[in-house]
Amino acid sequence: MSVGLHSVQEPEPEMVLEVEDLYTEIYLRRRVVHAVDGVSLSIRAGETLGIVGESGCGKSMTAMSIMQLLPPGGHITGGSVRLGGVDLLSLPESEMRKRRGSDIGMIFQDPLTSLNPTMTIGAQIAEAVHLHRDVSRAKAMDRAVEVLDMVGIAQARKRIEDYPHQFSGGMRQRVVIAIALACEPRLLIADEPTTALDVTIQAQILDLIERLRRELGMAVMLVTHDLGVIAGHADRVSVVYAGRVVENAGTDDLFARPQHRYTQALFNAMPERAGDSGESLLNIPGLPPDLSLPQTGCRFAARCQFAQSDCRASYPPLEEVAGSRSPGHRFACFHPVGKTAPIELVRTRFAERNNVEPVTLLQVEHLEKDFPITHGVLQRKIGAVSAVADVSFGVSRGRTFGLVGESGCGKTTTGRLLCGLDLPTNGVVRVEGADVARWKGKEGRRRRRSVQFMFQDSYASLDPRMRIGSILREPLEIQGIGNRRSQEKTVRELLGSVGLPYGARERYAHELSGGQRQRVGLARALALEPSLIVADEPVSALDVSVQAQILNLMRELQNTRDVTYVLISHDLGVVRYLSDTIGVMYLGKLVEIGPADDVYLHPAHPYTHGLIEAIPGVDPSRERQAVPVLGELPSAANPPSGCRFRTRCPFAQEICALEEPVLEPTGTAGHRVACHFPLKTGGPSPIRYRRT
Repeated sequence: MSVGLHSVQEPEPEMVLEVEDLYTEIYLRRRVVHAVDGVSLSIRAGETLGIVGESGCGKSMTAMSIMQLLPPGGHITGGSVRLGGVDLLSLPESEMRKRRGSDIGMIFQDPLTSLNPTMTIGAQIAEAVHLHRDVSRAKAMDRAVEVLDMVGIAQARKRIEDYPHQFSGGMRQRVVIAIALACEPRLLIADEPTTALDVTIQAQILDLIERLRRELGMAVMLVTHDLGVIAGHADRVSVVYAGRVVENAGTDDLFARPQHRYTQALFNAMPERAGDSGESLLNIPGLPPDLSLPQTGCRFAARCQFAQSDCRASYPPLEEVAGSRSPGHRFACFHPVGKTAPIELVRTRFAERNNVEPVTLLQVEHLEKDFPITHGVLQRKIGAVSAVADVSFGVSRGRTFGLVGESGCGKTTTGRLLCGLDLPTNGVVRVEGADVARWKGKEGRRRRRSVQFMFQDSYASLDPRMRIGSILREPLEIQGIGNRRSQEKTVRELLGSVGLPYGARERYAHELSGGQRQRVGLARALALEPSLIVADEPVSALDVSVQAQILNLMRELQNTRDVTYVLISHDLGVVRYLSDTIGVMYLGKLVEIGPADDVYLHPAHPYTHGLIEAIPGVDPSRERQAVPVLGELPSAANPPSGCRFRTRCPFAQEICALEEPVLEPTGTAGHRVACHFPLKTGGPSPIRYRRT
């Protein structure tokens, strides 16, 4: 009797989460917001599902509905949420409390506000274990040490006694992950886990979540507004718009063949799509619809260049993509990508730079800034933090200098020194030949009009008690420029120049979106017609669509007003799009400087290369291979000897610890690097960092 040989097919992993036709409404005083409108999704064990869309599209509300952690007035009005076959919506609140933190873990967006500042790190992790597991407090603390070590916190036994403010942003996010994993949940929901983090720390956090997902076999829901974030970290993607899923596909298939016009628009808004073409980023006009109003037709129709009458008449159903390489690729669009005659996208080409000999507007020479470390009641100085160490560069009028690096490397301190908000320990900053540190008295106040600072947090930098019109008029009043009528005219012109209606002058900061507040911050910086604007992370944490609008606006204003920018950012992709020259900063020092395209395409310093590797891109295969610089930034109070980057550099040798490298030419005009073993320039980089 012969026995046939048959290939044994491995069974599919179990279905952990099944959401079907979920409806969530938020009841306000005079209206009802239909925040989640018929969302269906599923995740298997060991799988990551990416949820992508702009702010206000229902991503986080879907996650909070699964957890049943809705805001006041929030109610789930339809559908089902099954975890391991159990309908969570049918459980009483007492039973649901047992599921949260035990079967479902959640990583919240802001680690600082989600941690209790009055409790030690160990106590906060142990609390979750003690609540959900029948163990003693000592055993719970042992588990806290175990999970802290699992998420990569060095000396975990010692660090459990620390408080949240003693941890860096990346370390706090690891603590939040440790709390979410403490009871080994079957489902992990990560809601914007890397928003506003450095690209290097962001990549480390995403790699950590992916490693833990593989090791623990969890199902992961990764919520983000950035398609690049999920490129190498999700198996499937659901694109959400206005409370509905508009496209659902495997990650590779979605990135290779997006079908919905909204998905296509999100891709086109990414800075890397503009490259060195000199073209503007594609704006997505308008805003998502008001979900408290009745909706008819496709909800993206009002913002879509391809919309036709049928789009406004009825909502398109989710349909399978014909011939898809990824089973289950579905989209809700009557006129998808590839089926409609091409329409010229609203993308403009910025004016070419004139050939006039550039005039240096800003000159920085051997700039240094040390902050004293004090101790005791008498505040005795016991050391110093070397925030900026011997930095020199120049910027021509009407050009942009991009200053890039991780948080804590001295970028913002440098920006404050440029504006005279801080005084240097050594060195000089000259604007139009005048030393900024010597701007004092009435003449100094007049000169300060020429340099303005655009703050990173647009909400915190706007007075919540003042209307927008008063905020924009205030610098004119302080400087004694014009009368009330002329100031109102200037406010109208400023609002128009940044794309805001004149009616916005009557609104308060909290009544504006993040992108609108950032436009107000830019308008305020322009109010005194400065020659130099220092923009500190102007698009950090913004949706890619809003980011594109702000970056395009800054370029347009530069062309029309001949304004000079110093752009501070941790994202080299953003910096490359707007900058003529890029300076890469590490632990207070410039390690590389040169023309923007040359630094981006042919980095000479290993640190620069690592920053580029960390940029979330649109190629999933590349994202799965490359990782950024590893490890944490050393303390600026005790920087490494020699090359400050050597403790994280894969090429460091003995000379790197003994001798500090100086900026030397790479062979390309204007391109200099401070490295004993620079990477090959003028061609493909000879190295790639590899995941372990």
